[in-house]
Amino acid sequence: MHNTGGGMSALNTEIKNAIAAADDKTQYDTYAKRLLAQKSILANILVKTVAEFKDMNPSEVAEYIEGEPEIGIVPVEPGLTNAEKTDESGQRIIGFNTENAEINEGMIRFDIVFYVRMPSSDNEDNRLTKIIVNIECQKDEPKAYSILNMAIFYVSRLISSQKERDFVNSNYDDINQVFSIWVCMNMENNSMSHIHLTKDEILESYEWKGKLDLLNIVMIGITNELPQKDEKYELHRLICTLLSNELNENQKFDILEKEYDIPVNTELREDVSVMCNLSLGIEERAEARGEARGENRKSEMVVINMYKKGYTTEQISDIVELSEEEVNNIIKDKECKCSPLRCPSEVPLRTGCYS
Repeated sequence: MHNTGGGMSALNTEIKNAIAAADDKTQYDTYAKRLLAQKSILANILVKTVAEFKDMNPSEVAEYIEGEPEIGIVPVEPGLTNAEKTDESGQRIIGFNTENAEINEGMIRFDIVFYVRMPSSDNEDNRLTKIIVNIECQKDEPKAYSILNMAIFYVSRLISSQKERDFVNSNYDDINQVFSIWVCMNMENNSMSHIHLTKDEILESYEWKGKLDLLNIVMIGITNELPQKDEKYELHRLICTLLSNELNENQKFDILEKEYDIPVNTELREDVSVMCNLSLGIEERAEARGEARGENRKSEMVVINMYKKGYTTEQISDIVELSEEEVNNIIKDKECKCSPLRCPSEVPLRTGCYS
């Protein structure tokens, strides 16, 4: 009687670990967004990226953030960013589409998006000036496409989606300024770039009416190593502290409280704790997958060596606890690699009892 489960067990374990690790990574990404969406964290980001908030105390800036940031639920796709709603009086209103994320599953969504009142909101029309801020977190720079092109698409959607929501008809002067801030981890250097519209005079100069500062992209590159305490890298050090796999919970809390005066409330504490545990789980499962692959390679070497010494597939199956089919596949694969001209069906195999 042959044991057909030994080899498959190692493979199944590797698959299960891979699935669990993928699930952990998805949860890790979710909690990373939750951490960055904490108002105390967003305020620190705004101080370093939006000119109007420069040199302000982050605790004051936090007060300008309206409502609760939308995390991973507002679609990017044209026609789906907004949703029509009605208020208690039955009045038609247009707002961000925050329907259940299970609807149109797989849709691309903004990581974090929110409104911010501007400190200098006292203007000639006595209208409250706001900006729309989007924050995207990338674990590294994408290989399949240019990240800046993606950022341009996102910031363009933040502009065009305002029609009917923030302005109606042809009232283009009511368009809100937008910022799309991209945090890209695992980069070679700590960097930050502000990408925006500029005006070049080709012939005679003319003062066209309008605002060139409506569209803004901020790209923040962060290395794996925690930057030294330096005013120039304050924002990088903060984000790296939150997302680092090298720091434990207490080290993170210590930096947040002592260096950034960020109160570690219950929600922040729980999110950091979950992220640390998920990070540990990802590492452990990666090690487990490596061990499983190592065991599989050892089994394959034993099969090939026994086969070379004249053992039958039945004998090998009994000893290494693999099914005969698995043994045959290993041998065929090895024979084909050694002789590319021979296909698997042409490889003669020794089967049966001793002859």
